[in-house]
Amino acid sequence: MVTRRKFSREFKLEAVKLVTQRGVSVPQAATDLDIHENVLRKWVRELREEPQEAFPGNGKQKAQDAEIARLRKEVAKLKMERDILKKAAAYFAKESM
Repeated sequence: MVTRRKFSREFKLEAVKLVTQRGVSVPQAATDLDIHENVLRKWVRELREEPQEAFPGNGKQKAQDAEIARLRKEVAKLKMERDILKKAAAYFAKESM
């Protein structure tokens, strides 16, 4: 079983700096750092798109991800309430006959 490697925010920022500020190519930087090219490209893209929220770390979510999680919980709760009401309506409809 292969465990997934985890990289600190500082490591990711330094890796991206190699590419963006020092002019090292992505394939060369990825080889030097022993990471896959696509991983490094993803880090560069994340930092460009949202510099403040890039690489949030363990236990920290982006605001958008937190909102999605909250909405999913709410949808699950509403579905459960709906199902209970359907069962109650069927029960009372059967009893009134």
